[in-house]
Amino acid sequence: MAYRSPARWLAPLALLGSVAAIMVVISSSNGSGEQQPASPGITGSTSTTDETGTDTTATTTTPAKSAGRRFYVVKDGDVLSAIADTTGVPLDVIEELNSDVDAQSLRAGQRIKLRP
Repeated sequence: MAYRSPARWLAPLALLGSVAAIMVVISSSNGSGEQQPASPGITGSTSTTDETGTDTTATTTTPAKSAGRRFYVVKDGDVLSAIADTTGVPLDVIEELNSDVDAQSLRAGQRIKLRP
C-alpha cells in the first residue's frame, strides 16, 4: 500500500477556505471599498385610525441634513439629484451654487458647494 501525503487533501480544503473568505469580504463591501450607511435619512412612523376604525401606519424617511457642511465630495456613481437627497439641500440650490459644474460629467473626488 502506497503512502499518501496529507497535503493531497489539505490543499483543496485550504483553497475552498480561501475562496469562502474572499466571498465573505466581497459580499460585505459595496464595491467601492467604503462602508456607507444603508439609508442616509431619519426614519419615522405615524399611526392613524381611518374612518372604518382600522389602524394604519405610515413610514416616512426624511433626508439627513447637511448639518452646516459647506461642501460635498463626489463619490463614484453620484448624480446631483442623489447628492440633493443625501444632503437635504434642494437640487436647484446645488445647481445655482455650482453653475460651473456639468451634471453629466461629475468625477469622484470633485467638491460640490452646498452653501454660499
